[in-house]
Amino acid sequence: MSKSGFYLSWILVHLFVLQVSSRISAIRKDIGFQEKTICRNTVQGRYLLSDDNGHICDALSVDPQSRCCPGKGEKFSCHGCNLLSQCCNSYEFCVSCCLNPARTQKAQVLKVKMAKQSTAGTYSSVFDFCVGRCRHNSESVVHENAYISDFHHCFSLPSNSSGVTDANLEGRLNGINVIVGRQGESCDSVCKSNGQSCVPNKLLVLNQCDIMQKYMSCKGACLASMGPDQPAEVVDDAPKNLNPGACLFTRTQSMLSCEGSHLYTRRLCPCA
Repeated sequence: MSKSGFYLSWILVHLFVLQVSSRISAIRKDIGFQEKTICRNTVQGRYLLSDDNGHICDALSVDPQSRCCPGKGEKFSCHGCNLLSQCCNSYEFCVSCCLNPARTQKAQVLKVKMAKQSTAGTYSSVFDFCVGRCRHNSESVVHENAYISDFHHCFSLPSNSSGVTDANLEGRLNGINVIVGRQGESCDSVCKSNGQSCVPNKLLVLNQCDIMQKYMSCKGACLASMGPDQPAEVVDDAPKNLNPGACLFTRTQSMLSCEGSHLYTRRLCPCA
């Protein structure tokens, strides 16, 4: 064989080896080194579950290896949820709705304690917060053994999540006459009938479940709501969908007002 023929054969052999090696490498990469996504999910549902991506599916649709729901369909579904009170009639949809970053702020929930005890730890992820909060909690029951309504899976922040102690709150009420008004009455009217005036900047102090429960019965429930009549207690003869007997506080502090009133609530008013 001539030198040129030998050299050409050598080049062809090397090209073949390189081509085979690259194919084997690609196959190994596709088969052995592809990173798998593993989901956490709510597990406990009889028919449905929610994964930590915010998808909901039935138990038969879950990927047995990744534990994820199929990525099809609506994400962060709030089906059967009251977005004002942030309460739902289904545990799985409560978790899915709660996982929406537009509704639940990660920086905020990671500071929330898992229990009221001072030694309690905080949630380690938004999913842990949603799973924990959407289970039945003391703010959604009456007399500790009955739900205040069908919407008893709530993901709103605990009313005491600000970290302010009762002593600090009570201290900020020095010189304030706290009065429970009559049904449908504004705080301006309540204070005026007692020869005093409503103090607007003290409404924020009263807008706490722990404080409201000292002046009102609340019947074991204190719910996040939205309206200019809060903080307030819903009267017992109110329509069922208004949560009769519950205390209401607002997370929209700009709505706190001395003038607000509602036909079916009694306001808690700071007068001086």
